Amino acid sequence: MSANKDSVGGTLKVALLLCVVCSIFISSAAVILKPMQEANKTLDRNKNILAAAGMFDEQMNTNDDVDELFAQFTPRIVDLETGDFATEEQLAELNIDVTTYDQRTVFTDPQFSEALEASEDIAGLKRLVRFVTVYLVEGPNGELQDIVLPVSGYGLWGTMYGYLALEGDANTVKGIGFYDQKETPGLGGEITNPRWKAQWPGKEVYSEDGDVALSVVKGEGQGVHQVDGLAGASLTSRGVDNLIEFWLGPLGFGPFLTKLTNG
Repeated sequence: MSANKDSVGGTLKVALLLCVVCSIFISSAAVILKPMQEANKTLDRNKNILAAAGMFDEQMNTNDDVDELFAQFTPRIVDLETGDFATEEQLAELNIDVTTYDQRTVFTDPQFSEALEASEDIAGLKRLVRFVTVYLVEGPNGELQDIVLPVSGYGLWGTMYGYLALEGDANTVKGIGFYDQKETPGLGGEITNPRWKAQWPGKEVYSEDGDVALSVVKGEGQGVHQVDGLAGASLTSRGVDNLIEFWLGPLGFGPFLTKLTNG
């Protein structure tokens, strides 16, 4: 007697076969597409770094244009605990490849990060990754021209991720850009508006006594240390202000920038 294809057993066999076939297809697609996804991720990162430094042109025709410009940057891993560049021994011990390392992926790993005290965590990060990638541009004679730093902090609805670019003096802002944020469109989301970002170039981070003076203020900013707050988005403005104070301060890149410019 032939098997009844409409039986429960027959139906389960067909469903199982379909699951296996779909699993193989999805797994194969994931493996095949992974190099393309990684390439797109790298390209997007490079564009954001160039944009923060004022070097990205929306009229660029090809990815090669981006790659050619980005080739001016040298990625380096900074040890925030010491303010120095990470040593080759440290990188080897932690299996860090400077070209592919992404601090966001190790954010919760105790080997790479530690919890922040509430009194320290003005940017709402909860944890601080010890090793962070920065991007440097040097002139023909080895003089430092550009410094691009990753920055992040909590806004109204979530963590804002971006890059802050400084001139070689480690004090004058070249630009800022946020590539991942969940702020309200038309309000806090205006942190991505070119008109708001245009206020940042030329501002100065530190006061004469070395404290972080760059800030986002309510209303209209005055002088070389203040940037206009976003209308109707006080919590987002405060979030940007807090992340600037944190990342340019003693727990962030402050010690590194001091050592970088003082030799």
